[in-house]
Amino acid sequence: MDSLKQKFAEKALILYKELRAINEEHGDKVMGEVTLNQITGGARGIKMMVWETSQLDAVKGIRFRGYSIPEVKELLPSGPQGEPLPEGLFWLMLTGDIPTEAEVNGLTKDWQNRSEVPKQVYTTLDSLPPDTHPMTQFTIGIMAMQSDSVFDRRYAEGMPKTDHWDAIYEDSMNLIARLPRVAAYIYRRAFKDGEHIPADKSLDWSANFAHMLGSNDEDFRSLMRLYLTIHADHEGGNASAHTVNLVASTLSDPYRSFAAGMNALAGPLHGLANQEVIKWIFEMIEQLGTTTPTKEQIQQYVQETLDARKVIPGYGHAVLREPDPRFTAQRRFAEQYIKDSDLIETVWKIFDVVPPMLEDLGKVKNPWPNVDAHSGALLVHYGFSEYSFYTVLFGVSRALGVLAAGIWTRALGMPLERPKSVTSDWIKEQLK
Repeated sequence: MDSLKQKFAEKALILYKELRAINEEHGDKVMGEVTLNQITGGARGIKMMVWETSQLDAVKGIRFRGYSIPEVKELLPSGPQGEPLPEGLFWLMLTGDIPTEAEVNGLTKDWQNRSEVPKQVYTTLDSLPPDTHPMTQFTIGIMAMQSDSVFDRRYAEGMPKTDHWDAIYEDSMNLIARLPRVAAYIYRRAFKDGEHIPADKSLDWSANFAHMLGSNDEDFRSLMRLYLTIHADHEGGNASAHTVNLVASTLSDPYRSFAAGMNALAGPLHGLANQEVIKWIFEMIEQLGTTTPTKEQIQQYVQETLDARKVIPGYGHAVLREPDPRFTAQRRFAEQYIKDSDLIETVWKIFDVVPPMLEDLGKVKNPWPNVDAHSGALLVHYGFSEYSFYTVLFGVSRALGVLAAGIWTRALGMPLERPKSVTSDWIKEQLK
């Protein structure tokens, strides 16, 4: 048993026993109330799952096992230019411990050893038209790997329930290791005439991904380390994470549950928003006829967008009530590595203009930028302007959090998710 799995097994057994004792003693305790707005409004804010890997604070933003993004950047082992390695975040999310450099290097090596993609995956992808949306290709590529599922095989052999987490761990580690290769293959076939770049197993997970995409720029490798870290998890209630959890609760293996979550991520109200942001900025620049718009010009364009009853993409968040720390982390990266970029400067001007305008409307609880408001501009700067691919990058990163959480869910023996629905007649009767 590898060291990460051993450490997880020890911690999971302790928490499993603790939660069972708590539930036996306090299972009937009322923990909150459900309002009509929550019933009819998408179950917003209803607490209904245990998600060990992260928690979202309305003011401080995402916390991975209690650590904020600045703390994660400071404490986790890092790459050559100081950006955190996603391998370290995965270790943290799975164990709750800050890993040593040796532990992270061992995890990198493990993922390198697991990263060979079955040939049928490439054959399946090549059967699709190259202009098929990258997220559609991504989901199909994930499902094409499902025949390798350790959980599926061992469950059919009669695996005991207490071993479910072990098989889920193996599938999750294999899937995370392979995702950069699948994603890079999709990018190169869709946008680079199928000129694929072999993996370089001497590189860490993020740097190898950047290499296979087609960049050996050390700054871009650092951006990938940061990007894949800060997008990794956002507690369990968001649409894609919740979808993964729901499907996995049926004992579907990680390939099926993760593919389902990626279909949720592809929605315009969720992960697809990152491509909507850069598209909106490009449209603004084209309409204004300048790559260096003034704040006054941006303000006018924003007002026209609002007058057309459209949202400002990249601004607002269901939970956060302050600027997204993930936006701030990307801005600081840009301040350090990128000089004299008209596009980056425009993103910062939008940041100065939009929140006050949204606040003046009096209807927006959070007028601040979220993570999507900055990521596209960074990718464009490094030559990746194909914004329909951006959500695939998001998905590769999100695998770290949702699959780590999935291992925990099976280790804790969580049941099939089955919320109660009601009819509109039932609501009317309750209100009488």
